[in-house]
Amino acid sequence: MIIELKLSTILQNNYFRGMIFKNTLSAQVKGQAIALLLIFTVFGTKAQERITLQQAVELTLQNNLQIKQSKLSEALSQESLKESKLFFYPTLNAGANLNFNFGQNVDPLTYEYVNQQTTSSNGSITAGLPIFQGFRLWHQVSQYKYQLEADKSNTKKIQNDLALTVVTTYLQVLSNQDLLTAAEQQLELARLQLDREQKQFDVGSKTLADLSQAKAQAATAELNVTNAKNQVDISYLNLAQLMERDPGNRFEVVKPVVNQLGDINNEKAAEIYGKAVENYPDISLAKYRTLTAQKAVDVARSALYPRLTFQGNIGSGYSSNRTRVVNRTATGSFSPIGVVEGTDQRVVTPDYISVIEKTKFGDQIDENLYQSLGFTLSIPIFNGLSSRIGLRRAKITYQNAVVTEQLARNSFNKIIYQAVTDLRAAESNYNSANSAYESSKDAFNAIQQRYSVGLVNSLDFNQAQTDLNQKEFSLIQARYNLIFRNKIIDFYLGNPLTF
Repeated sequence: MIIELKLSTILQNNYFRGMIFKNTLSAQVKGQAIALLLIFTVFGTKAQERITLQQAVELTLQNNLQIKQSKLSEALSQESLKESKLFFYPTLNAGANLNFNFGQNVDPLTYEYVNQQTTSSNGSITAGLPIFQGFRLWHQVSQYKYQLEADKSNTKKIQNDLALTVVTTYLQVLSNQDLLTAAEQQLELARLQLDREQKQFDVGSKTLADLSQAKAQAATAELNVTNAKNQVDISYLNLAQLMERDPGNRFEVVKPVVNQLGDINNEKAAEIYGKAVENYPDISLAKYRTLTAQKAVDVARSALYPRLTFQGNIGSGYSSNRTRVVNRTATGSFSPIGVVEGTDQRVVTPDYISVIEKTKFGDQIDENLYQSLGFTLSIPIFNGLSSRIGLRRAKITYQNAVVTEQLARNSFNKIIYQAVTDLRAAESNYNSANSAYESSKDAFNAIQQRYSVGLVNSLDFNQAQTDLNQKEFSLIQARYNLIFRNKIIDFYLGNPLTF
């Protein structure tokens, strides 16, 4: 891969390719270099995964943990919305209990005092239906709908922010790779120059100062290569972390044809803002949060209204102390129960022998069955002003949401105008950098020809080479900055983030 990179960087630049191969390589060496380049390109392509910009964005959106958290928040809001709709349905609940009482107690069904163990059981089914609650339920449904839309907008916001970050990092990788390519080409030239200065110094044609100047130029070029490699590694690491990818699994980014910049967006800022404002996730998020806060005011106001609820109940019970007479037989004897006033004549009643048994569970359930229907009206009169304080809090929260939405719109408008201004500045900067590079290249060619015949000293030659290197670095950075600024406009317009 190192050989492939060095050879490809030499072959990619027409100017340096012609100068280096013209002065150092024979036709045979050229053929061998090209063969090596093809071989290592094939094996290098198989060895590492190649990722396009679109794939990088898709992998980031697929693996990012913030997006997964946001989607879980969406799921919670979805469940809250379902729950709010089900509040309109009647409630139905069943309950039962089983009690064991010892010693003196009141039988829960016969209401008699007994001094023995009592086993009792009760069961009931209760139904309820809200009739009027100050339209609270309707407002809650709308509130949760807006909250769900706000959560969806928040997910889109995170996705857009990450996509924009991926584009920035991806272009940074490409920019750093081009800077590394240019740095390696400059190192090759510096080494060639050093070798030439060394040979001329050995035969006495150059001074020690000329040789030292060439060595310093080569050392500076080596340092630039080292720094450029570090920047490439760092940008690759940042991209891998965005994609939630193991940095140890090496990959390559697919380099587009950056020499063809394509169409530069020429729309005005106001037009871009008009097209993007309603669909931009940050604006949608602020808008739905405002609507949610507005419905929260209606929910809080409903606490000031009376509440009417319908309830129905059916139940039964069982007691182990409950008995019944199954047979009564007269004994033939009588027992006095009193006397007649005035005559003192006794009053008697016949005696009976009764056969008693405990009432069966099934019979008690049928005999103890009861039903009830009713309405409950609750009128708020004074509850520590909690309802009115809650309403005022909801209104303040709503006003804050309105201000936040307007701030979001103003901020987005500023972002659009800044993006358009940056694009125009990047376009001008690129054109200037390109003109400066072409001029420096022509100047360097002229100085090189004069230097080859001894009309220019090594100091002026090295200065011209350094100036050309700087202009090339500036051109590379200006090119990618222009591409990035143009992609920013496409991003706000909702166009795909691809080359």
